[in-house]
Amino acid sequence: MRRLLLLRHAKTEPAAPTLEDRTRALIERGRKDAGKIGAYMETHALVPDRVVLSPAKRVQETWKYMASAFKRAPGATTSEQIYAATPHDVLAVILGTPAPAHSLLIVGHNPSLHEVALMLVASGDIDAREMLREKLPTAGLVIIDFAFDDWSKVHPQCGRLERFITPKTLEVGTR
Repeated sequence: MRRLLLLRHAKTEPAAPTLEDRTRALIERGRKDAGKIGAYMETHALVPDRVVLSPAKRVQETWKYMASAFKRAPGATTSEQIYAATPHDVLAVILGTPAPAHSLLIVGHNPSLHEVALMLVASGDIDAREMLREKLPTAGLVIIDFAFDDWSKVHPQCGRLERFITPKTLEVGTR
């Protein structure tokens, strides 16, 4: 079995004409949300084997606050391919994941992460799938399981949505 975790970066300062997009930083809510998601992942044995990050400051900060909740945070690789990615770019990263990694976390941006999640999910909890169809909010975590043991076999509609977690769902205690 292989497990893919897709995480949209946490809440950032708004875009502005005088601010370069790559340098947008997390706001306080984003820092807290990233820590909550990291704590959830740690307590639910969801710490990945491999992590791939966008080079954007908001993604790097999201990972920093998430990883601080892990007892043993895995090393992370920054990939230019994740910034301004198309769904095809994200899929290429997934397909190129080394065989020893049974779980992969990609931290990046919308719309690509949302589109990849929708493209890969074929089954799973109906309510969670409907929530995911609506949107992938900041600090939203999508967990997709694949019934095979080879990343190169990932293709559209082959995954099962294991769960979909957002900071709001953690606040109301639905999971």
